[in-house]
Amino acid sequence: MTHLTLLDAAGSTSQVALREASGFTKPTTPLRSRLAYAAAHVVPLVHADNTPGRPAEIDWDATLAFRRSVYSWGLGVADAMDTAQRNMGLDAAAVRELIARTAQTAREEGGSVVVGVNTDHVEDEHISLDQVIEAYRSQLAFTEEQGAAPVLMASRHLARAASSAEDYRRVYREVLGAAQVPVVLHWLGTAFDPTLEGYFTSTKLSTSGSADWREASEVLLEIIGENTDKVAGVKMSLLDADAEVSVRERLPESVRMFTGDDFNYVGLIGGTDMPDVATGDVSSGSARSTTGEAGDGRAGEASAGAAETKRGYSDALLGAFAAITPVASAAIQALDAGDGARYREILEPTEELSRQVFAAPTFYYKTGVAFLSWLNGHQPAFQMVGGLHSARSLPHLSRIVELANASGALERPELAAIRWHGMLRLNGVDVPGVIA
Repeated sequence: MTHLTLLDAAGSTSQVALREASGFTKPTTPLRSRLAYAAAHVVPLVHADNTPGRPAEIDWDATLAFRRSVYSWGLGVADAMDTAQRNMGLDAAAVRELIARTAQTAREEGGSVVVGVNTDHVEDEHISLDQVIEAYRSQLAFTEEQGAAPVLMASRHLARAASSAEDYRRVYREVLGAAQVPVVLHWLGTAFDPTLEGYFTSTKLSTSGSADWREASEVLLEIIGENTDKVAGVKMSLLDADAEVSVRERLPESVRMFTGDDFNYVGLIGGTDMPDVATGDVSSGSARSTTGEAGDGRAGEASAGAAETKRGYSDALLGAFAAITPVASAAIQALDAGDGARYREILEPTEELSRQVFAAPTFYYKTGVAFLSWLNGHQPAFQMVGGLHSARSLPHLSRIVELANASGALERPELAAIRWHGMLRLNGVDVPGVIA
């Protein structure tokens, strides 16, 4: 097969040449220049009743095999995050089992794993601040028992209960006080979850949002400053490079910035190691200079080794890296070799793909991640927990196919073409050369 058939929003089809596989090779030594985690999704059983509102039934073989594939490319796994459909189909029992299974897989593979800690096992929509603290502590204790490093996710319960910045300070102070290992704090923007508007401040913003992150970042930095020994890093998912660099510049030296910006990760990760970066060019992620060793341990362990350097880059904890794992690995290998130009050459084309996957409404990005997983042969069917595979249109998915092909993100191009063309035919779209 030499061509891909594409479908536009008007229902018209076109063809583009199918690119050969990129031929990236797996690393033979641990990645050094950046910590990089792929925020992995879950694969449902094909024959299960994974309809909205039903308990998730997971295909554990496919789900864990995907995590092993991520490890084989030298990346760490971030699990039980929003990518895994928390608050969008993954129930509390499934979350606990996922954490336990993925932690065991990490031990077997010698890989690094961080997992989400939240309050979402509490079914009541509105709870008190004391109940928020207890819910966080419960999940934190379970995560630590499994031997995984915690990511303290933004809580919908806390967003509803907090009436001031001081409420956020109190909750985080008490939860961090209970942590046995340093945690990563997660600041998730409203593009991903509108319920989190005003997080860290409780202030509902004007439509312009001109000062939203600035006020909140002050509170976040105060929380970190009061609990530096308990914070390994911050994952920022605001889709705002200016905000991320601003916070990154003010972090204590022992605290890493993990970009969750699926729109601007090339410059944020590359930072001052990229060529042709002008001073103050936020879009290219420039800020603090020098580099540090990443290592292959847990997030908290890695950050301790970097306490003496200030970094002009962000590390990575990205849903996008679950969709483009081989490409991401190859790009970081280029940075390891001191070749910033090659890093940019490899990774830059994927950013347009990621912007399509994470296009508004952004909270449906998981559909694109699962779709690419299916195209690349990591799961047997294009299905998602809660029926979420229906959340994107065929033209939207077609554009993902086109950009994945152009950026070298199709790991097995012929398989991807066969699966995509079969999907088109199933939906009544004629594909030249494909038998009905």
